[in-house]
Amino acid sequence: MSIDSLAINKLIGRLGYEFKTPALLMQALTHRSFAANNNERLEFLGDSALNFIIANQLYQRFSKLPEGDLSRLRAQLVKEATLSEIALNLELGDALKLGEGELKSAGWRRPSILADALEAIIGAVYIDGGFSSAERLVLKIYQEKLTNINPKVIDKDPKSQLQEYLQGKKMDLPDYNLVSIEGEAHAQTFKIECVIAKFNITTLGDGTSRRIAEQQAAQFALEKIKNDR
Repeated sequence: MSIDSLAINKLIGRLGYEFKTPALLMQALTHRSFAANNNERLEFLGDSALNFIIANQLYQRFSKLPEGDLSRLRAQLVKEATLSEIALNLELGDALKLGEGELKSAGWRRPSILADALEAIIGAVYIDGGFSSAERLVLKIYQEKLTNINPKVIDKDPKSQLQEYLQGKKMDLPDYNLVSIEGEAHAQTFKIECVIAKFNITTLGDGTSRRIAEQQAAQFALEKIKNDR
């Protein structure tokens, strides 16, 4: 079995969906740099399905929330950063089919490519198994996000949330320290530590930019504060 086949089989296991027409999954994983028969049309379909499924979930869960707040919550859940984070957790990048140029520039971890591929997979599941199958997939991969979403914290990134929390406790703001930069110039990985001296908390985040790494470190710090309370 090839490395690609192993990655695809692992992805299928994480998705929890067995395709009746495996070619649809292959198309969903194919970037336009690799072939003309790529995932762009499936992405278009998956984007629409995802938006409706998330909108319906928010409508059901938050019966008193006004339309404007519902729209902002949905935008928060379907934005590129959220989709790419979910795709990374699924290790979707390992299964992507990319052209030579995208491979050289580490396209398998580029947020836009990951987000588009995840939407394409949702579209492929919709074509293969119908709306109920697509809905089950979205609810599975979004389970943690939907469980933890807070209507009072809309469009606030982890660094902003952490800053507001510490300011509310009249505590010093965290320090963000660059630990390392790894990889070649076109495919660098930044490692940033977030230090909150008062809580004796140090977390490490990584990402393709300093900003992304800082946000991840801040998110880990928020989770640690929440778990330690």
